Amino acid sequence: MKFDALFNPYPSQRMTTYARKGMVATAQPLAAQAGIEILKKGGNAIDAAIATAACLTVLEPNSNSIGADTFAIVWYKGKLHGLNASGPAPKAISIQSVKAAGYHNIPNYGMLPVTVPGTPAAWAGLSERFGQLPLTEVLSPAIDYAENGYPVSPTIGKYWDDGFQNIRALKGEAFTPWLETFAPKGRAPRIGEMWRSPDHAKTLSSIAETGAQSFYEGELADKIDAFFRKYGGFLRKEDLASYKLEWVDPININYGGYDIWEIPPNGQGIIALMALNILKGFKFTAKDTLETYHKQIEAVKLAFIDGLKYITDPKHMKLSASQLLSEPYSRLRRELITEEALMPQAGEPFKGDTVYLSTADGEGNMVSLIQSHAGDFGSGIVIPGTGICMQNRGTGFSLDPSHHNALAPGKKTYHTIIPGFITKGEQAIGPFGVMCGMIQPQAHVQLVMNLIDFHLNPQATLDAPRWRWIKENIIEVEPGFPDHIAQALVRKGHIVQRATDSGMFGRGQIILRDPESGVLAGGTEPRADGEVAAW
Repeated sequence: MKFDALFNPYPSQRMTTYARKGMVATAQPLAAQAGIEILKKGGNAIDAAIATAACLTVLEPNSNSIGADTFAIVWYKGKLHGLNASGPAPKAISIQSVKAAGYHNIPNYGMLPVTVPGTPAAWAGLSERFGQLPLTEVLSPAIDYAENGYPVSPTIGKYWDDGFQNIRALKGEAFTPWLETFAPKGRAPRIGEMWRSPDHAKTLSSIAETGAQSFYEGELADKIDAFFRKYGGFLRKEDLASYKLEWVDPININYGGYDIWEIPPNGQGIIALMALNILKGFKFTAKDTLETYHKQIEAVKLAFIDGLKYITDPKHMKLSASQLLSEPYSRLRRELITEEALMPQAGEPFKGDTVYLSTADGEGNMVSLIQSHAGDFGSGIVIPGTGICMQNRGTGFSLDPSHHNALAPGKKTYHTIIPGFITKGEQAIGPFGVMCGMIQPQAHVQLVMNLIDFHLNPQATLDAPRWRWIKENIIEVEPGFPDHIAQALVRKGHIVQRATDSGMFGRGQIILRDPESGVLAGGTEPRADGEVAAW
């Protein structure tokens, strides 16, 4: 029977999923099922999150990889923990060395945009601190999919082909291992076609058996070092060996009686909190009104323009998170919002492509985890014989020495990936998140308001049409966005562009827990191949 898996002419309806013993929500069904499998074997929500994340490096390789970065918020035995597993620039790189190589900006592909990957360390660190099962067992589903293969799902197949078209046009032998790994037939695998990567399986086995030591100090580190030396890259085994995870305290604001939590900078999660801090000074009575959308857009613009000015490696930030989130400063920014669209400018606070998943277990533990190698297929650099695709997170750096996010040896860049979490009082309500570049804090604001202000269920919260701020007064709305609202926004001075598809509006997941019954309610992204796997 012949059909087009991407041709879906009719609106479909997906219900909120309920369960009690466990839940995994992510953008690829096989990965979600792998997480549930680990829960049924006696693992907890953290084990399930690691298993799902590892599977996604195989099942959704366009969006993340072993050579990626990972952020997580973990609710474990009644306490919230934050993990920043992003990596710094190599010690040997500098603005001068990049310009000497003939670049005015850091390129999207090749050796130069690669920073130290944090994902393998994140898996090992989460497992050691919170896990119940051995890492070898937790990574076994991912190893099996890599070794024996799986049929490529529709949305991922589309973006896989997009990545192939970009990378096959690049010149240089350094990109040959990517083509051999991800386009072994001289093309991207087709939707529904089996794909396997035995090298990927061997690498995952090595990481599992050594607790990621092989990636940072052993055989895998040697292979990474050798390949970067051969093709003029700056990353070295010394950079990998000196890498350390950062356990951080999540930051929060109170919105509508709930605490909304994000990972602090260098991540952009603080932008969502700044926008919500501005918005909580208004009263919203209905979702699909001109005033609701206008105020949301204006608040996001003000928060984002501040974030783009101030967020970088926290060791290099001139302002603290508490200054950016202060009530007096939020009030001043709120007062700038009028009936007309404003041209956003950064203020002066008072001195003083990605995968996302949510997991929960029957004991009340919950995880919000996001993992990414930045652009589709990252840098396009695959380490021969390993299946490791290296991220291109270094593209976030500026080559302007006066810029707050200027490239420097050992410095972390402004980071787009952000997991979210909601609590109320001493109780965990649940993890939420949306992947896809700069839409993430904007979508966090929209999801939080859908849940708290407009009382939508988790699935409807994700189903709702989204908008995204591009720059200045330009916003883009997705195909299902109400036309009468779009027209009214134009009359307020917004420049509204309508997208032809939903590809750039993010793909999210939500799991909420009833504190009294322990019942879990989950929603998954209709813009993806996702699933809420329940037990």
